[in-house]
Amino acid sequence: MPLIRIKWGVLCALLLVITSSCVRDVDLDQAENVVLEPVVDLNLVYFNLEGGRFFDLSQNIPVPTLRDTTEIRFLDDTDIQESLKQVDFLFRFSNTVPRGFEVDYRFISEQNDTTYTFGTTVPIGSADDPTLHEFLEVVEGDAVLELTKANRLVVEVTIEGPDPVLPGSLEMQSAATYYLEITDRE
Repeated sequence: MPLIRIKWGVLCALLLVITSSCVRDVDLDQAENVVLEPVVDLNLVYFNLEGGRFFDLSQNIPVPTLRDTTEIRFLDDTDIQESLKQVDFLFRFSNTVPRGFEVDYRFISEQNDTTYTFGTTVPIGSADDPTLHEFLEVVEGDAVLELTKANRLVVEVTIEGPDPVLPGSLEMQSAATYYLEITDRE
């Protein structure tokens, strides 16, 4: 009998709490004002260039600039183009070549127009003490629109004084952080 009284008492207390609780009205019209702000991190490009690659031994001539092109399909989506607010490009270099480098980045459209460009200088390195260099390019405002017109990224690496037996290597890793703002579009 006391067990039934305890259960009955708990049930009455629970019923009292539920019926006297405050419930706020939910305004479903606010759902139209929702703004999502995702941040997307992606690897961009990577390379490891040996110092000797800047010299063509078969023709015995220096090749001061090496170039590579990468497709960047992420930017050609209309929803991404409308939502993109900022992009941070981070580049990390490790240089063991006893030469400095100029590294240029060009974003190219389908019509082969350059839509955005920037560059950095990598200091001289050595095998005993690699030079570590970081470079951050922040793209925002009107420049984001120009960036989204591109479908390819061209990376050009120019060495200061190529040599056929140049020791060491230049390594680069990069990432892009995309800041989006997604709103309801009708």
